[in-house]
Amino acid sequence: MSTLKTDILIIGSGLAGLSLALKLPESLKITILSKEAAQDTNTAMAQGGIAAVLSEEDSFESHVQDTLIAGGGLCKLETVNNIVRQAPARIRDLINWGVQFDVRGERTGKLGEIDLTREGGHSFRRILHHDDQTGQEIHKHLLKLVRERKNISILENHFSVDLIVSKQIDPYDLNPTHCVGAYVLNKSKGEVVAITARATILATGGGGKIYLYTTNWSGSTGDGIAMAYRAGARVANLEFMQFHPTCLFHPAARAFLISEALRGEGGELVDKNGHAFMSKYHPLGALAPRDIVARSIDAEIKRTGAQCVYLDMTKLDSEFIQQRFPAIYSKCLEFGIDITKEPIPVVPAAHYLCGGVLTDINARTDIKSLWAIGETGCNGLHGANRLASNSLLECLATASNSSEDIIKNWEEFKTYPKNPPDWVYPIESDADEMIVIHHMWDEIRRLMWNYVGIVRSDKRLLRAQNRLRNILAEVREYYSNFQIHSDIIELRNIALLADLSVECALRRKESRGIHFSLDYPFVPDQNDSLPKDTILFRGPR
Repeated sequence: MSTLKTDILIIGSGLAGLSLALKLPESLKITILSKEAAQDTNTAMAQGGIAAVLSEEDSFESHVQDTLIAGGGLCKLETVNNIVRQAPARIRDLINWGVQFDVRGERTGKLGEIDLTREGGHSFRRILHHDDQTGQEIHKHLLKLVRERKNISILENHFSVDLIVSKQIDPYDLNPTHCVGAYVLNKSKGEVVAITARATILATGGGGKIYLYTTNWSGSTGDGIAMAYRAGARVANLEFMQFHPTCLFHPAARAFLISEALRGEGGELVDKNGHAFMSKYHPLGALAPRDIVARSIDAEIKRTGAQCVYLDMTKLDSEFIQQRFPAIYSKCLEFGIDITKEPIPVVPAAHYLCGGVLTDINARTDIKSLWAIGETGCNGLHGANRLASNSLLECLATASNSSEDIIKNWEEFKTYPKNPPDWVYPIESDADEMIVIHHMWDEIRRLMWNYVGIVRSDKRLLRAQNRLRNILAEVREYYSNFQIHSDIIELRNIALLADLSVECALRRKESRGIHFSLDYPFVPDQNDSLPKDTILFRGPR
């Protein structure tokens, strides 16, 4: 087995991973792993924008308060303050890296002239954007800069299988467990290599693909969370999968997101008769926090028996819509929907995981030399529900915090003197059995959608758990006996993440934020005697 050595191993090529690489000194050898092409990330699909306090009428206190309210009482104030207050500095980083945001009038790039929009849960207009393709604009500039850095290597089509911890190399090591790198599948060659590093960072995003309908890219299978849990790190709050309220309802485009920014610019949610309904669910109407809007749409669909609701933009100026939302306008037009003349059919879809690998403010996990940044980590920013457009901000802020931590404490992270054990290849099995793997993948996603969706009950969760435990046993058998393959690795990860998510949901004996249970009706004054975080721990390797 080949063993590659690097100073920094970053697993994931989204905004969190790329910005971390750019923040670290050029004297360090940095290796970035991308399970497919480097541009295939959730970041590149982000439409809305990034939240930051830039206008004079706005304030850090207001952004903090909006985040806390959206988070349903589970946010950590220290984390929220830290990330919200560094937002302007992180915006300056992006502009220095070449990112262009829409501005009022000509594109001058000056902070005072940036056009700010508003999204659900925000008290002021504080969302920076680039048309309706903000993530793509950010990602392409950062990826270009990373590719130009001589100290950074991007290994595409390299899929991390498992983390390597110190006790795998030396079972008699009495020091605290620390991460020394990862076993990685080179998909082009079908071979596993070991990559060792002084610091390993998980930046693999979330796990929207555990659900049948999701806005996430196809590789969002919870890889970093699953690997960290198997290595012995704590994970937390996996019951909080946020459902985006508005995903295009069309047979050929069930995964296409309809940005919350449309509602921020005046779009209204209506039923099939054109009647606006959100005002009866929340004072903010269509701009209520996402958990409330998603549940309200779900309730309307169940009440009326309709397949979807509609987002009506027809009262807005046609030219404004086409200029402000060119990608959404064009995509809808492909499916015969002119959003300037007719409402957009929409339904909720799994979108963003507010839980993840438990970390501190610097993104450190329980395991020494291992960090989790962006959506992979759970640091207390989002609590029980994410405030719109805080996700890209979190990627930048956690990357910045972890870079400072790594630089400050670099001497404490040592290279392990021994190479990790060779990878053991299972005996190749019948290729026809791959059909069973694809069936289990589909079964997990349908199971999660039907039993662990927007509205839950303990009975449904227990049924899901019983079936998932059987699937996990089957997955272990296939993983142990089949030739290594990316489909099996992803199946192994989504099966584990789905099971952990159900376990977290069963342990939360209340309705809070995204987690809404028929057995525990939501009450305005939450019971603070209940545990704030749902923490799961496998134990050290």
